Amino acid sequence: MAVLYGPEHRALQDEHDSRRLADLWQEMLIHGALAEDEQAFIASRDFFFLSTVDAEGKPTVSYKGGGAGFVRVLDPSTIAFPGYDGNGMFLSAGNIAENPSIGLLFIDFETPHRLRVQGEAELVRSGELVESFPGAAYAVRVAITDAFVNCGRYIHKMTRAQTSRHVPDAWGDQPIAEWKRIDLVQPHLPAQDRRPVAEAGELSFDQYGAKVAAGDT
Repeated sequence: MAVLYGPEHRALQDEHDSRRLADLWQEMLIHGALAEDEQAFIASRDFFFLSTVDAEGKPTVSYKGGGAGFVRVLDPSTIAFPGYDGNGMFLSAGNIAENPSIGLLFIDFETPHRLRVQGEAELVRSGELVESFPGAAYAVRVAITDAFVNCGRYIHKMTRAQTSRHVPDAWGDQPIAEWKRIDLVQPHLPAQDRRPVAEAGELSFDQYGAKVAAGDT
């Protein structure tokens, strides 16, 4: 288990008389290997939030979605997840390549419930792990340093509507991203995208905006 509390954490805890509580949570809740119920919870999730930091300490947070169980528990201290087709910026993946420290937040909005996982990540660009995730461009293997459940009292209760149609199927196939059809974007697309985008047809920026407003992307 990593040491979570630095001088500024301690100063705030002392300011609010919560040092004893913080020590209790560290002792009781924070652990380095996933319990069986936590493994099952991760396996049931079809999305999570990923935080990464670049070499200069600048953070970003990203939503990652897929089919239920797309985050795979390799063993109680190791998980892995796929990197699907994105916007070409590779913000999260690039950060991981520069700085392996990451955080993952798994949430159930219906129960509500949440699990926080922190660890050291490795970007896997090819090989068996990547191939085991249909449609993945790369994979991320995470050695867990800390895992703990948070109180769900501020989680707004919401009902799930439907799975995104862009989640890769069992063969890794998925429909073309609508934003790739924008006329201003098309000249800048990777070569592999140009033919399927041409077949799907061109959109103006305004047409794409209308699709976004209608929830049709």
